[in-house]
Amino acid sequence: MPYDHRKTTRHTRSRTRGLALALAATGCCAVLAGCGASQASQPDGKATESPEASSSGPAGDAPAEAPSEAPSGAPSTRDAASSLAGRTIALDPGHNPGNFRHSREINTKVNIGTHRKECDTTGTSTNAGYTEASFTLDVTHRLRDLLTARGAEVVLTHDADRPWGPCIDERARIGNAARADAVVSVHADGSAAGNRGFHVILPAPVREGSADTMKIVGPSRELGERIADRFARATGTAPANYLGSGTGLDVRDDLGGLNLSTVPKVFVECGNMRDPKDAQLLTSAAWRQKAAQGIADGIATYLKG
Repeated sequence: MPYDHRKTTRHTRSRTRGLALALAATGCCAVLAGCGASQASQPDGKATESPEASSSGPAGDAPAEAPSEAPSGAPSTRDAASSLAGRTIALDPGHNPGNFRHSREINTKVNIGTHRKECDTTGTSTNAGYTEASFTLDVTHRLRDLLTARGAEVVLTHDADRPWGPCIDERARIGNAARADAVVSVHADGSAAGNRGFHVILPAPVREGSADTMKIVGPSRELGERIADRFARATGTAPANYLGSGTGLDVRDDLGGLNLSTVPKVFVECGNMRDPKDAQLLTSAAWRQKAAQGIADGIATYLKG
């Protein structure tokens, strides 16, 4: 859903340096941000529920399927492999698998410029108990590998290497401190059954308190449009049938991760975990690879102009 989900992984050009960057920038707090279907009272709109809330099996486990295959789809030519050289991309896996154990911490309100909002949420899950936090980490890892194969430097806001969080305001600061050329927050929605499809959330024009999105609204829209186009091509799925008027784009002014960003940033809601048909896709390793490929292609086309 819209919101501002294994150990720290080191990569040649990819490193999880969220906390260090955040401390360097402002020395702040902790925990991820959420976005959800329609629950604005939760951090960045995400529904709050523990992984066990609707699970018929072990919390956080995906339905039985073939083991996740290694990420594929890396560029095949030298030119393609270096097409993003010199670019920095920040990836923000929605939520944290440990959030449900830290309700007090993630319910603490932080300043998102326009108002105060909960630090983070637990995220949603499929009816079978596959959590959004697990989904977002998996897609983010695949996306990271695709982007680094193209020569980009990738920064993660977290890699489930902390007990909870980071908070939505810290997530924004991490991308800002990295001076990222693009920031993508990966999510899955928790809307009603029958609501299907993906959508990309764009920042609205906001200038209030510490929030000022005026300089990033235009480039963020371009980034979002490119991702929506390539995501549809790669996955074969349609834009959301329940918001965005069929465009796959949704503009919001209540998400801390967008309001506090000073660099182009969007949220990608890859599908609705509460719809059985969408859930079948989201729990497929092969489909998650396609989702990562679509996002990577969208980022690349945006950065190449």
